[in-house]
Amino acid sequence: MTDLKIGFIGLGNVGSQLAGNLLRHGMDLTVRDLDPARVAALAAKGASSAASPRELAERVDLVITCLPSPAASAAVMEAPDGVLAGLAPGKIWLEMSTTDAAEARRLAARVEALGGSALDCPVSGGCHRAASGNISIFAGGSRAAFERVLPVLAVLGQRILHTGPVGSASVLKVITNYLCTVHLAALAEALTVAKVAGLDLNMAYEGIRISSGNSFVHETESQVILNGSRDINFTMDLVLKDVGLFDALARAHGVPLELSPLVLAVFADGARRYGAREHSPNIIRRLEEACGVRVLGSGFPPQMVDAEPKVPGYEVLPRAAQPF
Repeated sequence: MTDLKIGFIGLGNVGSQLAGNLLRHGMDLTVRDLDPARVAALAAKGASSAASPRELAERVDLVITCLPSPAASAAVMEAPDGVLAGLAPGKIWLEMSTTDAAEARRLAARVEALGGSALDCPVSGGCHRAASGNISIFAGGSRAAFERVLPVLAVLGQRILHTGPVGSASVLKVITNYLCTVHLAALAEALTVAKVAGLDLNMAYEGIRISSGNSFVHETESQVILNGSRDINFTMDLVLKDVGLFDALARAHGVPLELSPLVLAVFADGARRYGAREHSPNIIRRLEEACGVRVLGSGFPPQMVDAEPKVPGYEVLPRAAQPF
């Protein structure tokens, strides 16, 4: 446990679940969001609220931001009544948004110039694992800052990986989100082919699950596809943002990608057809409409719920180099 006073800015689908975990573990929590209903929901459970990011930063030891874009993070940090205006020496900023690594480093430098510490700590695993406290967390920052916030991270998540300096966690996160999106696009094709080829889709789901074709994305997003809800609490505009960050990172390093531009084009088309806020697994509609079918199973849940009991979070250590 920690005696840090914590502030949390950004109570969206993931942020509200993460902040709720802090409350359930009895932590001193102040929250801020543009939606007063989201603030009120956590205030009813014991959180305090702040009138501005600056006021929140002045009242706490650790400021966590979990926002939808790098631009949103910059605005919350750098506005006249933003977080930076309320920081003092010894305070910590923890960025849990999926953001650009260079932007994370830029804002971290501003925090450090004020005598604070900064880490980028994006999460991975979906809203259902954010709700249970079993989500994975990547943490970029100094080892001293990481160890100071580890008790908080152990409440928020289960598997926690220190990735190196500030920015490294954001690089790793956009890589993993890119892989997730590739898996989703491939599963949309695979399940549609299974349908038109006459396979029972419940059987096909199990076949993929027990085979070399399995993935975390299949075990979660294929279920809401086959239910028909396609609701994984993630939307096409966020896919385009995340894969766009990965694509820009690769281009900046001169990597001649082939799959990434195709995936971006697929989801850009999906967003044009169905709207930017359409659930991302509904990318399969493009194929359903082209083939005149509905790709549905039976007995699958409309949303994922993490049934794994919460265990104390722990640091994951990279495999040690072995002589060969």
